[in-house]
Amino acid sequence: MDKTDERLLAALRHDARSSLSDLALQLNLSRTTVRSRIERLQARGDIIGFTVVLKEDVLRDPVRGLMMIGIEGRGTTRITRQLQGLPEVRAIHTTNGRWDLIVELGTETLETLDEALAKIRMFEGVVSSETNLLLATKKDSRV
Repeated sequence: MDKTDERLLAALRHDARSSLSDLALQLNLSRTTVRSRIERLQARGDIIGFTVVLKEDVLRDPVRGLMMIGIEGRGTTRITRQLQGLPEVRAIHTTNGRWDLIVELGTETLETLDEALAKIRMFEGVVSSETNLLLATKKDSRV
């Protein structure tokens, strides 16, 4: 993938519905070049699909946070299963460094988020956690 592909992907992340002509103009390329690059990126598996993000998807979770979790021993698989059962959990990431898991949470209110955090902290094997609220999103690749 070269710089032109990266610029093309950035433009598609901004507006995946842009016409080939608009993309070509924006990137100072020919329409044919834009089409062939998109087709090549799809064929290689770099682009696996296009999606629609609805306003209600973004508004669904007015309160969002990231919870970093430290786990004692070998309980990561069990705790991950427990987290998957919570409706407030949007994503679970394994990581390296100080924390074992980073969990994305989304709720309607701060009180609901607080309840979810308390529930997670009570899971057997969770030895430490730290939570950061997400205040504003400056860039979202889904939009």
